Amino acid sequence: MKESVRIVSLIPSGTEILASLGLTDKIVGRSHECDYPEEVQNLPVCTQARLNINAQSQEIHSEVNNLLQNALSIYQIKTDILEKLQPTHIVTQDQCDVCAVSLNDVEKAVANLTNSPPKIISLQPNVLKDVWTDIENVGHVFDVDSLKVIENLEARVKIVQQRTKGLSATEMLPSVACIEWTDPLMVAANWIPELVELAGGKPLFGVTGQDSTQLKWENLIGSNPDIVIFMPCGFDLNRSRTEAQLLTSRPEWQKLHCAKSGRVYITDGNAYFNRPGPRLVESLEVLAEILHPEIFQYGYKGKAWDVLQ
Repeated sequence: MKESVRIVSLIPSGTEILASLGLTDKIVGRSHECDYPEEVQNLPVCTQARLNINAQSQEIHSEVNNLLQNALSIYQIKTDILEKLQPTHIVTQDQCDVCAVSLNDVEKAVANLTNSPPKIISLQPNVLKDVWTDIENVGHVFDVDSLKVIENLEARVKIVQQRTKGLSATEMLPSVACIEWTDPLMVAANWIPELVELAGGKPLFGVTGQDSTQLKWENLIGSNPDIVIFMPCGFDLNRSRTEAQLLTSRPEWQKLHCAKSGRVYITDGNAYFNRPGPRLVESLEVLAEILHPEIFQYGYKGKAWDVLQ
């Protein structure tokens, strides 16, 4: 790999993929959301949000819709910072306009740069296998061997899969509702149902490989899930706790099986479940620990997830 490689990553999962491949020292700029690994936090920030992420869920949702309906991006690229950094490569995504800077925005920004145009690497994962493909493709671009990284991740997935394999025969699989947004109510999809199944659960509502969808409150109540897991997009553990209370404070909630059995959980969705990179394997381990504590004890409790009191 040439020493002159200068990478700007505009998506957290891309930054984490680069780090897993040993390319952290080649990253010269990041998005405002890239915060892992810790050493990237001191890098120049190349994006900013056009909305207030500290607002209420309904306000954020409305603001997102208004921006998209007016053909405006939710995020703004700081082209002046890009110009100074002169990247040779930009890692972005083409999976979700709400999750990060869109590919279209990146292409427009690059077209305005006066230096030689950087190579754009766009990620578009929908299921776990796509993440492995992304890692492989990024490794190929930078002439880095990704095989060991992928093998290690797949081995950890297999450990969980083997331990939960016999549960279906004994009908011990709990029904699980994963909440991605609270107002409006949305259930997590894409890779999340797949992770739930691997962890020994029966995912409700969300379909593997498809986009997350809105859900009627009555349908959630009617499904009476064994377990509810809150993983709001972009929110940490404390914010997830606050968001969960929007639903758990409703009188119908107390009648649910999960509420009566104390199987309602909050997670750090921002650090784990919302980022389709290497830490989806940690997300799987978190789910396994939540769903089957009698089998799994990874030690994520209190950091990545907690019981909602």
